[in-house]
Amino acid sequence: MAISTGRAGRPRASSQQMLEEAASELFVENGYAKTTIEQITRRAGVSRNTFFNYFSSKSELLWVELDASIRALDEALADAAPTGDPLEQVEIALAATARGFTADRAPLVLTQYDVMGIDDELRAAGLARALGHADVIERFLASRLTGVDASLRARAIALAVVGAAAAAVGRWASDGPARQPLVSYVERVVHPVVRGFEPDAGTLQ
Repeated sequence: MAISTGRAGRPRASSQQMLEEAASELFVENGYAKTTIEQITRRAGVSRNTFFNYFSSKSELLWVELDASIRALDEALADAAPTGDPLEQVEIALAATARGFTADRAPLVLTQYDVMGIDDELRAAGLARALGHADVIERFLASRLTGVDASLRARAIALAVVGAAAAAVGRWASDGPARQPLVSYVERVVHPVVRGFEPDAGTLQ
């Protein structure tokens, strides 16, 4: 008698990947505004209900990689040793997160935004996600830094570091097919920024 080795139909993870790939193709082909959820599900070969199992709106599909990188950064910092230099730990965590983006895996929202017709409202959604990275770093530093204005310094460091990382991501995306892995860009610009906040007469103690 034959024994079933799994459930019939497409696995959930495959459905999500198919939706992401279908959306990317359609956003480039038709532009973001002219692409509908129905077109995406038809291209992916899944139902509308399946779409909403993974995404609450069409716009979420633009930011899959950025949302995943926020989670990755949070996890990397959560794994940091309870002792040690918190600034160095932030730098290491950002590099680990950047390694998730290979040279051939630049998000289309960064490289094809003009073709896709990304407007100011959607750009603002991207900015909010960039600030999400800063929030993760700020929470980590606020739990490690002590002394006068520790919370203020945690926020200032987080924004400065994420600003540097954002500049690195922008250059990486614009460099086209010849780009190097993202981590090489991030390390070059994040390191001097982080070092600029190194303890001075006990300010980070």
